Amino acid sequence: MLENRRLLRVLRRTVVQAVPTILGIIVLNFLLLKLAPGDAADVMAGEFGAATEETMVMLRQRFGLDVPVLQQLLAYLGNLAQFSLGQSPRYGMPVSELIGQRLPSTLMLMGMALAIALGIGIALGTAMALTAGRWPDRVLSVVSLIFYSVPGFWIGLMLIVLFSVKLGWLPSGGQETIGAGLTGIDYVLDRLKHMILPATSLALFYVAIYGRLTRAAVLEVASQDYVRTAAAKGLPPLAVTLRHIVRNALLPVTTLAGIHLGGILGGAVVVETVYSWPGLGRLAFESVMRRDFNVLLGVLLLSSFLVIIANTLVDLLHAWLDPRVEVR
Repeated sequence: MLENRRLLRVLRRTVVQAVPTILGIIVLNFLLLKLAPGDAADVMAGEFGAATEETMVMLRQRFGLDVPVLQQLLAYLGNLAQFSLGQSPRYGMPVSELIGQRLPSTLMLMGMALAIALGIGIALGTAMALTAGRWPDRVLSVVSLIFYSVPGFWIGLMLIVLFSVKLGWLPSGGQETIGAGLTGIDYVLDRLKHMILPATSLALFYVAIYGRLTRAAVLEVASQDYVRTAAAKGLPPLAVTLRHIVRNALLPVTTLAGIHLGGILGGAVVVETVYSWPGLGRLAFESVMRRDFNVLLGVLLLSSFLVIIANTLVDLLHAWLDPRVEVR
């Protein structure tokens, strides 16, 4: 009962802090995008090859770009108050519908990338800590440093060359095999097969970060008195490592994972472009190039929500992992 109350206090505090944060993000994103040169009317006129002054005026009136920025901001906030993200000038459809079509693909990609990064990173860091100062630690440290240093797009291209071109094991892009007509378990396996390379490309950078952080945290926790006490009681080394060391070492790792969620979505822009993955990252890139700011604002707002939700889950996880976490 007390544990549930403590978790509810953590949840209430996070929600209260999230409201002004989201409002500030909305206003800041809108004003920053308005500082960018050009708009949707300019891009469309350029694609037409020529446009008269009357045509430009008509386009801006149609998209609501002919009024002052403050008035545009108030109109946008009014749409949000009615749970509407507005219309996309480029696609001619509601932004929420457009994002809804791309969101599942990106969530699956981000979820798999984060799972790979945390799983391999924590295992790598624990192995480095348990062999600190010996050759396995040095070798794994060099490997993690390579993952951290190499650009994500280069890793993506090299993975395509190796596993798609040379070995032919995995597809080089796309979300599924077009025209295959797969159903059931075959369809799921086909989707997973297409997801392996982009998720791995997105995860390797974070594998290095979580590996190094886990190594430092495990070494610090292993020197605590309660760990020595647990070992002195005769607990098996594996139980001491998993229950007393790794569990407490996960606190900084999970904190960083919540912060990195926005960065993973940002990295998805490059990865989705390299692998032709139909997700939010690729949609955001296309919206920037076409000055479709309504869509871009929707993507940025959704990414902010994802980061806040992830940090809320991290706070709850901390409260569960460490009973000393209290909310005043």
